[in-house]
Amino acid sequence: MSDFGGLGLDAVEEQREELVEQVAREIQLRGLTTPAVHFLHASRPYRALGANAMLFFDPVLRSLFGGDMAGATAILADDDGIEQLIDRLEELDEEMAWDA
Repeated sequence: MSDFGGLGLDAVEEQREELVEQVAREIQLRGLTTPAVHFLHASRPYRALGANAMLFFDPVLRSLFGGDMAGATAILADDDGIEQLIDRLEELDEEMAWDA
């Protein structure tokens, strides 16, 4: 698990959930839910690279989120965060399908 500022386990989970929701909503607002889910699934083999891979993805994240999005980087550097983000994006995609 990545370091979320030395917080306790419950605080880390709560912070991760808030960050996942924020990042998922930003992705949804940009209409990138499906591509993001596919990208996250495709990136599974590279997760072992962890935070070092974020150096590669940083320009993409900055262009998507307009500047400093430390939360997105923290989530993408954490396997549990990535899985939660995928789950939340899929939930949002299903909600949109029901609204249509």
